[in-house]
Amino acid sequence: MEQQDTERPAWAPPEVDIDTPSIARVYDFWIGGAHNFPADRELARKVAAGNPDLPATLRANRAFLRRAVRELSALGIRQFLDIGSGIPAEGNVHDVALAAHPDSKVVYVDIDPVAVAHGRALLADEPRAAVFQGDLYKSREILDAPDTRRLIDFGQPVALILAAVLHFVPDSDDPLALVGQYTEGLAPGSALVISHAGAEEVPRAAPEAAEQYRGAVSRVIWRDNRELAALFGDFELLEPGVVRAPLWHPDPTDTPDPSLPMLAGAALKPAR
Repeated sequence: MEQQDTERPAWAPPEVDIDTPSIARVYDFWIGGAHNFPADRELARKVAAGNPDLPATLRANRAFLRRAVRELSALGIRQFLDIGSGIPAEGNVHDVALAAHPDSKVVYVDIDPVAVAHGRALLADEPRAAVFQGDLYKSREILDAPDTRRLIDFGQPVALILAAVLHFVPDSDDPLALVGQYTEGLAPGSALVISHAGAEEVPRAAPEAAEQYRGAVSRVIWRDNRELAALFGDFELLEPGVVRAPLWHPDPTDTPDPSLPMLAGAALKPAR
């Protein structure tokens, strides 16, 4: 039997139920984080037992995100808007961006109130980053939110991050138009980072691992390279284009697993 957590840590606000599994904390457990509790770990193990590749796929997604932020920081981008961020724990966007440039600014947005509550506690002493609750479908509310306007100057390049979120948007909701609501007003030189459940060729019966992970929240839509590349619109893809997440600029010490079903890419907005 797993040892129970005896004390509520500072990052878990009193209003958050730590005895009921949280999707955000289950994800945190799968990617090797420390911001989870026994109930989260029990659910995570049950789901992973039927979907053994899922934790590795999500870890590859988070590793891709860190590499993308590092690459974009090297290109001079100092502002990051991460929608669907989950819990912004250690090793996330703000850690990578601030390590590269201490004047960077990061805004995290998630629809999950538990992720936001934990995030606010974690970022309480970090004035260069903020997290708030928002719905991907309500772009105006996110772009005009006080935290967004306080930290992000849309007259300068911004990296918009949509990591593992667009595969919950069906074609009937026009994901390209949805992305465009965010990218239309971005300055030239801005970046778009996307990771997405999928493969070079989507199998006829796409795995339902992420559906079990998200429960009844949403059905996962698998897309192939061509379909994902189309979601970048007129942004110009950086090399190597849309590839499996572990193959996007792997670190020299990495041993990428190209079989993991997560595609990824990053692109820049060209000058008009």
